Amino acid sequence: MDRQKEFVLRTLEERDIRFVRLWFTDVLGYLKSVAIAPAELEGAFEEGIGFDGSAIEGFSRVSEADTVAMPDASTFQILPWAHKDGAQHSARMFCDIAMPDGTPSWADPRNVLRRQLNKASDLGFSCYVHPEIEFFLLENGPIDGHPPVPADSGGYFDQAVHDRAPSFRRHAIDALESMGISVEFSHHEAAPGQQEIDLRYADALSMADNVMTFRYVVKEVAIEEGVRASFMPKPFSDQAGSAMHTHMSLFEGDTNAFHNPDDPMQLSETGKAFIAGVLEHASEISAVTNQWVNSYKRLVQGGEAPTAATWGPSNRSALIRVPMYTPNKASSRRVEIRSPDSACNPYLTFAVLLAAGLRGIEKGYDLPPQAEDDVWSLTEAERRAMGYRPLPGSLAEALREMETSELVAEALGEHVFDFFLRNKRREWADYRSQVTPFELKAYLGL
Repeated sequence: MDRQKEFVLRTLEERDIRFVRLWFTDVLGYLKSVAIAPAELEGAFEEGIGFDGSAIEGFSRVSEADTVAMPDASTFQILPWAHKDGAQHSARMFCDIAMPDGTPSWADPRNVLRRQLNKASDLGFSCYVHPEIEFFLLENGPIDGHPPVPADSGGYFDQAVHDRAPSFRRHAIDALESMGISVEFSHHEAAPGQQEIDLRYADALSMADNVMTFRYVVKEVAIEEGVRASFMPKPFSDQAGSAMHTHMSLFEGDTNAFHNPDDPMQLSETGKAFIAGVLEHASEISAVTNQWVNSYKRLVQGGEAPTAATWGPSNRSALIRVPMYTPNKASSRRVEIRSPDSACNPYLTFAVLLAAGLRGIEKGYDLPPQAEDDVWSLTEAERRAMGYRPLPGSLAEALREMETSELVAEALGEHVFDFFLRNKRREWADYRSQVTPFELKAYLGL
């Protein structure tokens, strides 16, 4: 048994941990969990925990349902929820999903991302990610059967004292830090009730685990604070939606592959090709980075979200920007991709973004001219005249782009690619069949 597993077993005994929760995600990004007693963990490290894969969205067919969750000891953390007596009582670990013969499951989102990271490694790169995660605090939620109400009336960077937001963010950050998840910034976002917490950069696989943990912790802390947290991309039609602006960089050993001190933007040819790759394949990967019907209510003109495949330094109206806060700091040269929302599957999102960027590097894509305009203020005709390609305006458009994409099929693998398309086509069909309050108000009198 390796030292990490020995550390986990020793910690369980020393800290009197009562339950160990084994986590993984389905293809759509929903968190799944099974709890085991500490006495069972040593066996789980060796043999895994078997479960019915056919009961998990996108995992297995009924005829081959036996699936195994293998705990990853490197992800062990004690959960920050205590018993009444104050003793920590449970811990969590993420799992890799395998078939009974030990081969990695093609349906496991962690495995999808790991395959792409292995490809980057073969090219000499390691990938780091830093997400800015936005979400809403609400007085109630959809399960209450009433329209959502923001938990505060704050605006961008407001320093409120008496509402719930500052207390919530402080407690959420304490919980995240206690689990080893470093927080870089937190603040109130532009819309009433909207919060943002930015996680400090980490390798892409660890960060995907961190995003899943983040969403769980935020929801738990919100309940303790008497509110609800929602990562729905666009809960209010008259307010901006919740993004997960994703900063990415590639390193060659300790050297930032995106940095070139002799370039006016200090951006290397590798970094430019990476941006070009994401721009070229932006429409194809949109169904993954923005996977819900509601995601496209956020990606509209005037919604403070990108609607065209453009880039520019410091240009927040573009799909990709090159942050210029610290232009002379080599380690901080990175690109910020502004389309993903905070309800995406982070494993699949990081995988397709990395795949698109690596394709640009491998094929030597040329970076198009930067957008110097406020893209949000341009008309559709003006955008066409400038050569700005529009991003998909609905889940249906995004799926049409994805289904012919060799890049996305390769990045996700045939199993996940086929299931994802089938599931999302069904979601779109269900959505199209709904008669909305808007339609009743507008058309019932006809």
